Amino acid sequence: PLCSFGHRSEPTALGSATAPLERPSQAEECWGIDPKDYTFSGLKDETVGRLPGKVAGQQFIIQDCENCSIYIFDHSATITVDDCVNCQIFLGPIKGSVFFRDCKDCKCIVACQQFRTRDCRKLEVFLCCATQPIIESSTGMKFGCFQYYYPELALQFKDAGLSIFNNTWSNIHDFTPVSGENNWGLLPENAVVQDYVPLPSSEELKAVRISTDAMRSIIPITRGRRQKSSEESCLAVFFAGDYTTANARKLIDEMTGKGFQLVQTKEVPMKAEDAQRVFRQCASEFIPLLEKGPVVALEFNGDGAVEACQSTVNDVFNGTKVFVSESKASASQDVDNFYNFAEMQMGM
Repeated sequence: PLCSFGHRSEPTALGSATAPLERPSQAEECWGIDPKDYTFSGLKDETVGRLPGKVAGQQFIIQDCENCSIYIFDHSATITVDDCVNCQIFLGPIKGSVFFRDCKDCKCIVACQQFRTRDCRKLEVFLCCATQPIIESSTGMKFGCFQYYYPELALQFKDAGLSIFNNTWSNIHDFTPVSGENNWGLLPENAVVQDYVPLPSSEELKAVRISTDAMRSIIPITRGRRQKSSEESCLAVFFAGDYTTANARKLIDEMTGKGFQLVQTKEVPMKAEDAQRVFRQCASEFIPLLEKGPVVALEFNGDGAVEACQSTVNDVFNGTKVFVSESKASASQDVDNFYNFAEMQMGM
């Protein structure tokens, strides 16, 4: 059960209001927790945060902060960030939504189920988001792919119900587009996370063993909607089992090590009819594997991707059933078929 406590509730352009939340005193009476432990408010020129285990799935409120470095190294239910200026913010996995309102000149690293901004200016965000991120009445927004590691982070993703493979960071929906202007873009491909959100300087938060090395990132770093370097892509699909995540990560390391680019990843359940559509003539050998759980799909891009992926799978995953595109000719259709099905499945 989650405790909720006061912040403003307003209608949104999507036609729904955020649910009104209880007054702080009710929260304290009801659950015996102090809302101050789940709020950063009115801070200036400070470095503050919460260590792993300290938020433990509650909601969190950040408001009226200026020139602050804020780190939530834990999973939470929802987070609202209101009226913050010139802050650096790290938010660990959020089971529901994160909502930035009336913020400007902030640099953020965020993992969540839903991402929303309203009335924001110049936010630069390294994002992992399971659904399509939405900006509204916001300008000068820049997005990159979430990259971060500390030992507790993988379990926090699980606790928040987020898959490391479902990340639509670059598929932004602008709810209030302006003709002839672009309210958002992508961060430079070589953007270094630490240049945007430096590691915490306070003694307490230094205890978290952080790495911003792209190779160690919990989230596989994808190209998303950036221009592909080649006409050739390849689809690889792993089926549910004890080592699915490890196997998928191993293939990513092998392929990117050979100079191929990881375009996108997805983890979704499949039914027999989906398999028929995606795997076509190979479907019958994979259908029995679908009952064990969701599949993990990877799209690699680069000249020779299909052949390299096939040989890597044969060398490294001998005995593990993996679907790999059969030929360069069929591969782009494989990618389209899978991701079209996945988008419908995710309701995007």
